[in-house]
Amino acid sequence: MSKIEIPNDHKIVRHKLPARLSHWLLVLCFIVTGLSGLAFFFPDFSWLVEILGTPQLARIVHPFTGIVMFIAFCNLARIYYHHNFPEKNDWVWLKNIVEVLKGNEHAVSDNGKYNLGQKMLFWTLIIAMFTLLITGIIMWRQYFAHNFPIPVIRIAILLHATCAFLLFTGIMVHIYMAFWVKGSIRGMVEGWVTVRWAKKHHPRWYREEVLPQLEKEFEEKQKSSH
Repeated sequence: MSKIEIPNDHKIVRHKLPARLSHWLLVLCFIVTGLSGLAFFFPDFSWLVEILGTPQLARIVHPFTGIVMFIAFCNLARIYYHHNFPEKNDWVWLKNIVEVLKGNEHAVSDNGKYNLGQKMLFWTLIIAMFTLLITGIIMWRQYFAHNFPIPVIRIAILLHATCAFLLFTGIMVHIYMAFWVKGSIRGMVEGWVTVRWAKKHHPRWYREEVLPQLEKEFEEKQKSSH
């Protein structure tokens, strides 16, 4: 049997619809929750609450969009957590970070579905999200704050602000990398990437998970065409 040739421009699934819907719901809630939270902590950004109409309305909406954001993230974490555990190859990626930043990631690291940078972001977001949820509930004046002593609320405010900064930083890095690695945004919008993209950025994922499925698919097509 002749070796099956897979065209480099062939489309492969990177993110399925449930993951994409959760991702963009998270993005929407992050914008509303993040900008309103920024306005609460920094008076110079108070004009941002005009996005939601009034400061009073922003304070009402902020915690609810934060909860929806947390739920959307939990769904993403459920889908992707098994791809985000550290592996031996991740240290190779880290040792060659200079080459990675030059765009030579494919030459120095045999990445699975996610590289070490993406895995670090994943676990950073888990820590930040859970801390924001817990501290946010403690601070939620309308429903829960009266159940906690003032010192606890003050600590919660400090942790909430710290993790919000951590979340902002992580998301900004994520956005930058999405634009920097051409084809990544299309993968989360339309769900697909090309074989060429997978071979370059995540060769082990392509080799171990994608290629066997493609070979089976192309083999069945060949059989049906004869």
